[in-house]
Amino acid sequence: MSSEPTLNPFEISQRQLDKAAETLQLDPQVHALLREPMRTLEVNFPVRMDDGMVKTFTGFRVQYNDARGPTKGGLRFHPDETIDTVKALAAWMTWKCAVVDIPYGGGKGGVICNPKELSLGEIERVARGFIRAIGRFIGPEKDIPAPDVYTNPQIMGWMMDEYATIVGYNAPGVITGKPIPLGGSLGRGDATARGTVYCIIEAAKELGIELKGATVAIQGYGNAGYFCGTLMQELAGSKIVAVTDSRGGVYDENGIDPEAVNQHKQSSGSVSGFNGLKAITNDEILELDVDVLIPAAIENVITDKNAANVKAKIVGEAANGPTTPEADEILHNNGVYVIPDFLCNAGGVTVSYFEWVQNIGGFYWTIEEVHERLEAKMIEAFHAVHNMAKDQSVDNRTGAYLVSVQRVAEAMRLRGWV
Repeated sequence: MSSEPTLNPFEISQRQLDKAAETLQLDPQVHALLREPMRTLEVNFPVRMDDGMVKTFTGFRVQYNDARGPTKGGLRFHPDETIDTVKALAAWMTWKCAVVDIPYGGGKGGVICNPKELSLGEIERVARGFIRAIGRFIGPEKDIPAPDVYTNPQIMGWMMDEYATIVGYNAPGVITGKPIPLGGSLGRGDATARGTVYCIIEAAKELGIELKGATVAIQGYGNAGYFCGTLMQELAGSKIVAVTDSRGGVYDENGIDPEAVNQHKQSSGSVSGFNGLKAITNDEILELDVDVLIPAAIENVITDKNAANVKAKIVGEAANGPTTPEADEILHNNGVYVIPDFLCNAGGVTVSYFEWVQNIGGFYWTIEEVHERLEAKMIEAFHAVHNMAKDQSVDNRTGAYLVSVQRVAEAMRLRGWV
């Protein structure tokens, strides 16, 4: 039941909001307004394919709530994109921006397409066609897209250029996650992982855990997982003992070099088989006796079936939605300290915010300034959530919802919407 694939992601996001609203005793009018997105746009647009035929693509953009500022959120190119997924992700972006206290609302978008079946030229034409279709609805003061699943800095560059063509002037702040020469920010590459590690360091302080030499297991060794590994070693002096990806993984109690295992993955396509180390599965890694577990892969991996077997003291959710609501309860009751996803992986949107600020000001920061400001933001957000959870005697995920929903509700009240 817990990882039932037919669960509607938007209904799950509404259930999570309802729980927070009940604890906060939220005004029913505020609650009703927060349960639904403010604007939902569906577009159909033509793209000329390499064979000369014109194909119609469907895209979505959801602007969930803009009480705290312009909406912000990624654009996904995915063959299974649905409006309910986009609505749920836009809701979660609303709470994510509020929990780290940046002046944005939440948005999300997507195009139904399979980039793996498209040529580079076709991907560019889809990107530009989508921006032409939604151009009047986005902008640096309205709604700011960013890369997400199967989109990247190059695609953001094309989209920014198309928007500039529409409005007739350069407006780099319309899109974040751009290449550095087009106004991207330094420090964006490892921002999600860096934010995760800053949160883990603060959690360890609260729990009295010494991270120097502490053992770490990472499920999912993509961009976030790899940087979590190198940064846990570099910033905390921790020992990475296990890593996995979709094809399996490796375990060594004496520690694994995160850089060397990444090079192995680049050449072989997987971390499995690295250095002839002991093989480990994606299920087994979750139940290892380690100090820190970082799920950095996909959703619904910690469920009511395996949560009782999680031995880690800290679970830092670098992935979106790795823990089901049923598992949350089990982990909380067992004393496992979970740093919830929309706090733990908010480093990415925080540095996207920094990119936007630099674009608007036309003044760019050093990598040291980006790191310093990100650390300050993540530490402040971590303690707001930690203290709320403690004060209300709830788990950290509920604590994070209480912080963010309260902030959005307050902005709505002050604006006179309710």
